[in-house]
Amino acid sequence: MSKRRVVITGLGVVTSLGEVVDQVWDALCAGKSGIVPIRRWDCSTYPTRFGGECYDFDLTKYKDAYARHRRSDEDEIPRNGRLDRFAQFGIAASISAANDANIDFKTEDTTRCGVIIGTGIGGIETIEEQNKILVSRGVSRVSPFTVPRLMANAASGNVSILFRLNGPNTCVSTACATGSNAIGDAGRLIQYGLADVMIAGGAEAALSSLGMSTFVAARALSTRNEEPTLASRPWDKDRDGFVQAEGAGVVILEEYEHARARGARIYAELVGYGMSGDGYHITAPDSEGRGAAAAMKLALKDAGVSGEVVDYINAHGTSTELGDLAETKAVKTTFGEHAYKMALSSTKSQLGHSLGASGGMEAVFSSLSVSRNLIPPTINLENPSPDCDLDYTPLKARDRKITYAMSNSFGFGGHNASLLFKKI
Repeated sequence: MSKRRVVITGLGVVTSLGEVVDQVWDALCAGKSGIVPIRRWDCSTYPTRFGGECYDFDLTKYKDAYARHRRSDEDEIPRNGRLDRFAQFGIAASISAANDANIDFKTEDTTRCGVIIGTGIGGIETIEEQNKILVSRGVSRVSPFTVPRLMANAASGNVSILFRLNGPNTCVSTACATGSNAIGDAGRLIQYGLADVMIAGGAEAALSSLGMSTFVAARALSTRNEEPTLASRPWDKDRDGFVQAEGAGVVILEEYEHARARGARIYAELVGYGMSGDGYHITAPDSEGRGAAAAMKLALKDAGVSGEVVDYINAHGTSTELGDLAETKAVKTTFGEHAYKMALSSTKSQLGHSLGASGGMEAVFSSLSVSRNLIPPTINLENPSPDCDLDYTPLKARDRKITYAMSNSFGFGGHNASLLFKKI
């Protein structure tokens, strides 16, 4: 059985630089940073007091955008109080992606349309909130909506309900590899004939008091409080940890002939997907990047191409000492001498690291790079570490013809995922 072709026809994001894809893309390519002091809660006693916060987000703004998809007066976006913030992000990005794809699910066979939206951590704000209520007011005051809000599959489930989709509906949770795994898994469902359309990506809202305190305790975060926009600096010798962020990235995947038949705009084709496990450590990457290299090689094998065709990698690039070096080694292992001929960049330098949402966001940006022949920069890369000697597109965006682009995501637990996109 030959695999069916899978294309990307819709894009949606919620980020610290905005929620409109073209505006976020323009800001990225202009080298703007979305890293700001945290305003939603009091972190004045924390050693890190900034992040990629989506401060102005409000799900009710999407009411009109969703209206075209309603089947009846009963179809409404759930009230904010019944959804954890991460699920709200996932819904918003999904509505944006569906509208960008100009797809009308009311005319589709909904048994052939599904959802895979993952999260690395899930509804941690709900856990914090309801635990405080339990301790201060007793068990009778805990909300009955607690589990439907905090469960990792809340974004996928609610998106499926909103669009009344009856096809595959599941959830991936592989830490910071989540978004890429969700998109890769959704693509395979289409390739092997189990679906025609999939909404896929990741959502995360762990930029909360408990969520952030855990990374503070692990000493994983940058503490550059006086210069937050300069804090995320992948591959730079002065990096001092990653910058935590929140948001969502979602794409609409379609079978190629299905997309053509309805006259859809196509951003890129998803041609390769690879995943692997480090089998090494629960938080630290394999120091030689062997698992990361395996995922990239499998993505190339899945696409049936050699590494020499890849023009650009949207790297995991988190701004951690171990992670940046391990990924650099993995790229060299995978691509050999070609590693020095292609470009890499990290959009986390501007948006921070949104954990389970990052792979979804970066799939959006990789698709745009392929479509528009433009590479967003790695900002703040002023003094590369000696062992980080590849072309990371420092400081300024670059025009370059891109036929193939790869997107990498690596997560706690040793999860590695790589996606390969092709111009069409």
